[in-house]
Amino acid sequence: MKVKKAVIPAAGLGTRMLPATKTVPKEMLPLVDKPVLQYIIEEAVESGIEDILIVTNRAKSAMDDYFDYFPELEHRLYLTGREQQARELKAVADMANFFYVRQRETRGLGHAIARARRFIGDEPFAVLLGDDIMMSDVPVLKQLIDAAEKYNCPCVGGQYVSDEAVTAYSSTKLRKLEDRIYDVLDINEKPTPEEKLSNFAVMGRYVLTPDIFDILDATPPGRNGEIQLTDGLNTLCHARRMIAVDYDARRYDTGNLRGFLEATIDFALKNAETGEWLRDFLKEKARTL
Repeated sequence: MKVKKAVIPAAGLGTRMLPATKTVPKEMLPLVDKPVLQYIIEEAVESGIEDILIVTNRAKSAMDDYFDYFPELEHRLYLTGREQQARELKAVADMANFFYVRQRETRGLGHAIARARRFIGDEPFAVLLGDDIMMSDVPVLKQLIDAAEKYNCPCVGGQYVSDEAVTAYSSTKLRKLEDRIYDVLDINEKPTPEEKLSNFAVMGRYVLTPDIFDILDATPPGRNGEIQLTDGLNTLCHARRMIAVDYDARRYDTGNLRGFLEATIDFALKNAETGEWLRDFLKEKARTL
């Protein structure tokens, strides 16, 4: 089982980040010095992914433009002695083979992933959600791919969260296999406290097999009248082995303002150009509060 393809669902309307996302895709909001989506793609590439399908909608052509060459701008940079910047811009387009498909209707994450069937064919593939940014020593997707290839089965990524948080994501029933790796016995979407299976929530990263497509096609609309990926995963884990990785990372939900600001501060502190300045600025600011 070798995972070389990835799907990034990025067709959401970004309603949690309005008004900024009225005309700018939330995935293209700048996180320090590059858009959110670039961090996700870099994680995929560092994990061995070669071909990436981005699921978009009619208002998100900016993503297609960004991960493409811009000869006029590159030429201008060369003329003004900024060759390094020109090379960096071109390298963004060369990170992977990029493909795009539109989700014509907003019918949920499961429906968005189902749009990738022709791109995937009969290969295993990764899914990286466009809101979730990870800070880790080993790329989170690589942690999942290593486990999926070891056990030759689909794999979901997640972490243990609070009682309050688990009701906003999903809940799983697990059986431990080894450190940080579990068999998934059951999973449900946004459970009530009474429906909760555990405090392990699946969040942001998946390695799936093509049999998920037939399952999603047969999955009826669930919560909010949408086709939920979690409902398809629940069917999958009862039909065949599926494992979960408690990934080692700091996760940021950049789809809401608080998570976006947390990520901005933490990534800026690690950035070579801004880290020292921001650290001093925050210390001074804290003294005046």
